[in-house]
Amino acid sequence: MLDAFAKVVSQADTRGDFLDDSQIDALQAMVSDGNKRLDVVNTLTSNSSTIVSNAARALFDSQPALIAPGGNAYTNRRMAACLRDLEIILRYITYAAFAGDASILEDRCLNGLKETYQALGVPSSSMSAAVKNMKDEGVALISDPSAFTQGDCSNLIAEVGSYFDLAARAV
Repeated sequence: MLDAFAKVVSQADTRGDFLDDSQIDALQAMVSDGNKRLDVVNTLTSNSSTIVSNAARALFDSQPALIAPGGNAYTNRRMAACLRDLEIILRYITYAAFAGDASILEDRCLNGLKETYQALGVPSSSMSAAVKNMKDEGVALISDPSAFTQGDCSNLIAEVGSYFDLAARAV
């Protein structure tokens, strides 16, 4: 995984170029928004249990067959595995938000996850819905302007939302 700085430098080095003004400006914007990025990560991390449990609750309310006898989340062991997986996905989303780069989410969490779920018989549409529920919870929390450093956070909120969307599509 490369952070945003290492990625830009690596790409310029591969081309044998100096960093151009647009690359420097983009990195400077990332630095100036660093406190906002930390606020977002701290908010998601400190509310992770609530985000995951509310997302699961909303999923099971909309798809009660999952927790009925014979359902994919029936028994405490299966329910715990579902919650664990949602927590892992959320954790990697916070890593991506911190780094400003989705590659860690893709490389260490999402690659092969759909195939694993298919092999285990996990309904991918249900996992995707649960991740979308987490997005709703998480984006609502980070959209509260009182929780963050002053300034516009709309681009950062959209970025974090895109990480949730990426995860929802991957499962």
